[in-house]
Amino acid sequence: MTLPLLVEIVGWIGAALILVAYLLLSAGKLPARSYAYQGMNLLGAIFFVVNSGWNGAIPSASLNVIWAFIALFALTRIGRAAA
Repeated sequence: MTLPLLVEIVGWIGAALILVAYLLLSAGKLPARSYAYQGMNLLGAIFFVVNSGWNGAIPSASLNVIWAFIALFALTRIGRAAA
């Protein structure tokens, strides 16, 4: 498998993770304050950063860096509330 193909696959997996997370949230199957929802957003955003950065889409990469930090912030708060 070539590196460009791997980066493309990572981007599609990232898109799927974020879309499925939003679908499950909207359908009431996952709460916003769940590890699953925020974890899917975090991983999806990281995958988007890889894909966007590789393809030189700096605005998209920047947006997803922020998206990942928001997910990390939410995961931290979820963890602290559970402790």
